[in-house]
Amino acid sequence: MSPTTPRRRAPRPAASFPALVGGFLLLACLVSTGCDPARRPAAEQASAAWAENVVVITVDTLRADAVGFAGGPPGVTPALDRLAAGGLVFPRAHAHAVLTLPSHASILSGLYPHQHGVRDNSGYRLAADVPTLGSLLSGQGFATAAFVAAFPLDSQFGLDRGFETYDDRLPGRREDDVFALAERPGDEVVTRALSWWRAHGDRRRLLWVHVFEPHGPYAPREPHATRFAGQPYHGEVATADALLAPLLDELAGEETTLVVFTSDHGEGLGDHGEATHGLFAYESTLRVPLVLSGGGVAAGVDDRLARHVDLLPTLLAAVGTETPSGLPGRSLLAPDAGGTTSYFEALHATLNLGWAPLRGTVDGDAGLKYIELPLPELYDLANDPSERHNLVDERRGDAGRLDRALPDEQPWPPDKQGATAAESTALAGLGYLTGTAGDRRRYTAADDPKNLVDLDGRMHRMHRLFADRRFAEAEREVRAVLERRGDMEAAWSFLAQVLISQGRELDAVVAMEEAGRRGLASPALARQHGLALAWLGRPREAIAVLEPLAPAGDPATLNALGTALVEAGRAEEAIAVLQRIFDRDAENARACENLSMAYLALERWSDAAAAARMALALDSGRSHAWNNLGVALYRLGDGAGALEAWQRAVAYDAHAFDTLYNLGVKAAELGRPELARQALAVFVATAPRARYARDVAYAQQLLARLETLP
Repeated sequence: MSPTTPRRRAPRPAASFPALVGGFLLLACLVSTGCDPARRPAAEQASAAWAENVVVITVDTLRADAVGFAGGPPGVTPALDRLAAGGLVFPRAHAHAVLTLPSHASILSGLYPHQHGVRDNSGYRLAADVPTLGSLLSGQGFATAAFVAAFPLDSQFGLDRGFETYDDRLPGRREDDVFALAERPGDEVVTRALSWWRAHGDRRRLLWVHVFEPHGPYAPREPHATRFAGQPYHGEVATADALLAPLLDELAGEETTLVVFTSDHGEGLGDHGEATHGLFAYESTLRVPLVLSGGGVAAGVDDRLARHVDLLPTLLAAVGTETPSGLPGRSLLAPDAGGTTSYFEALHATLNLGWAPLRGTVDGDAGLKYIELPLPELYDLANDPSERHNLVDERRGDAGRLDRALPDEQPWPPDKQGATAAESTALAGLGYLTGTAGDRRRYTAADDPKNLVDLDGRMHRMHRLFADRRFAEAEREVRAVLERRGDMEAAWSFLAQVLISQGRELDAVVAMEEAGRRGLASPALARQHGLALAWLGRPREAIAVLEPLAPAGDPATLNALGTALVEAGRAEEAIAVLQRIFDRDAENARACENLSMAYLALERWSDAAAAARMALALDSGRSHAWNNLGVALYRLGDGAGALEAWQRAVAYDAHAFDTLYNLGVKAAELGRPELARQALAVFVATAPRARYARDVAYAQQLLARLETLP
């Protein structure tokens, strides 16, 4: 086959994968103060304005009892321990959700999840009319900046409002790479934050710094990896502390700066069977560390129930800004009138898997915690901090009272907004499931996550196996999941991706068609289906599947449709479809790559070269773009440039079979026999015979002729 037109193989579809979540550890008391619930701050806190600046530090996935000052391993968090020693510590602080995005939405807005509307890491965006810490302080003339470390806090989700600088770039990440982790290291975040802090000292400042360590997968740096061998989570906690140390050292002694340190949620580590987070809302994932520090804060320990919704009123009061009316929280630096309760939820498995929704209430005065599920739970946290003794049958009156305190939402559970393919892919790299769960409103004990925690563990394993590219083992796990719960659209999507990753596109199409017969054909699954059909050389079927999804404007869907249109010989239509992507994402490298393919099909060689170069300027590792550039350069008469481009393509992807063929055939033609032999030998040895039988036969003949050359 002549390489003057590229092999038009649709990119392998990306999928979202089940988040692997689970458990709870015993609650630890503050080492130096004990856990007497009657304790109050060492000194009355001033409620008058005193702070010139505010710094909010959030550490992702940090258990309340993992830090040294709250019972963690000795020496695990020396920098945070110093902050706590000079600040006000709240050992009974709680989040309201056990996922990154909804929890941070509560921190910044002062609202519960059912009030701000962000219920999961995917498919939700903070509404533009919700005031946040950034928008409120920006309106008061503060210089505002946020530096975040992971995709769940990407600016597209709405938390950037009011921040003059919102640094969320994740360098080197490809939007269709399901194996890449959508995060960046904490030292990069801290370095950039410190630079901003020092450059804006002439103004009142609001700085938010978020680090993603110790979110899984756990990979602590040295010396923490060696020191905490066998405890990789605590090694990552130690890593996070070390990375934050330069920032904390910079802030030490700044009397007019209020520093708030907390986490978005904790980590299960096997408690109650939960491996990570998102499934349950036991104290291992719901309770968070919380420290306030600064010149207007008296050091001590405050055993009141503290909540993330209290942070916004606290910060606004400290800087002298009026608190919006209707917020559920109160300033933690003001006297406590008692009667505080806290709402919480864990809806990830509901919204993505169709399992029973989990909501609950904590009664601060009584120390009771109620969890609403088909099998409800009630715990006395003061006497049973590990939540082992369910009191719901013994104390039905308390359970009923706390149940009635839950918000009345209609419909319940809440409807989920659509997640884009880019969201699904990025969150898959972090271990989070995205999917749809259908229109379900009734649940039984069979849907209670307590009865499905073993299945959650299996999903955790299948995701880890996929990330390790152990596809056959991952397939066995997901088929076992589907044998038990065949109504999970996300599991069918995972199965399709595992099959595609093994080169079994036809089997993937069969699996997706079976999901469709079960009524589980979500837009995400349909997009996968269309891509697989295009990859199989069935573009007309792919177009029929993808065209109904195109009006939504999701870039991944438009990229898939554009690819199928090129495959079907409708390149002009493909260009129009692909151009729509730039209205939503001006730097979509894959759209540029696909445009270059469409221009090649129309023999517009210069346009093809320009589009390929645009793709490579955005992402230099795109093998298909290098291949397309090589074809365009060859047709423009630049043979040497074409060979160089094809060599770059195979350097990035050893299985770029079309490129290997192009490189081998044209290197022979251009008088580079050794390069031709190398490329053709690899092509003959590795190219799938079912798809490349004719090309392999020709390559073998050409190799034989090349062997006769001196």
